[in-house]
Amino acid sequence: MDKETIEVLAKRAGLAKALTDFPEDVRVAATQAADVAQKIRRPADPRAEPWPPMKAGTTL
Repeated sequence: MDKETIEVLAKRAGLAKALTDFPEDVRVAATQAADVAQKIRRPADPRAEPWPPMKAGTTL
């Protein structure tokens, strides 16, 4: 991810002060987030749930 994109995303996320005080940390975090986002697979069926459905009261 390029520097300009990181700056725009950080500012939109309310991280302007972190970007000013800790630019390298923000860059590393943005790079890690982008890497993880690329590894997540979208389900073939948009109605599919990523984990088993939650059922109220079955674990009490």
